[in-house]
Amino acid sequence: MELLFSEERRPGPSIINHMEQAGKICVREAGLDPGQVSVSITFVSSEEIRELNLLYRKIDAVTDVLSFPQYAQLADLPSSGPLCLGDVVICTEQALLQADDYGHSPERELTYLFVHSMLHLLGHDHMTDDSRSTMRRAEEAIMEQVGLSRD
Repeated sequence: MELLFSEERRPGPSIINHMEQAGKICVREAGLDPGQVSVSITFVSSEEIRELNLLYRKIDAVTDVLSFPQYAQLADLPSSGPLCLGDVVICTEQALLQADDYGHSPERELTYLFVHSMLHLLGHDHMTDDSRSTMRRAEEAIMEQVGLSRD
């Protein structure tokens, strides 16, 4: 799986490693070949993500992560060849605040936000209680597999 980072705010190697591991798990569980998949990841400031949130979601507030899927649903994916699932935008400042609030390491929080966003790119949502519960279980299972569980 190829993760495409903007060079100016590229995270450290340990975070990249955990994101790569988690991304491969997400993609495999969706029945896709990680060798064919890429995702763009950009880290932004609070002000930048607030502007994006307002522009794309009409919500004038800072958020932790935004997902921009390339495809509306998995059925729309091409059957072969390289596959760019979409873009992930993570607010580093918000992630660090949340890591502190939840008692997590910054590495865990950044990886968790990436996993959350990957699941959105793969068609998951959290609009109902059932879908939220399903998504949370998937997130925690993936985080455990990469060694960043809550415990």
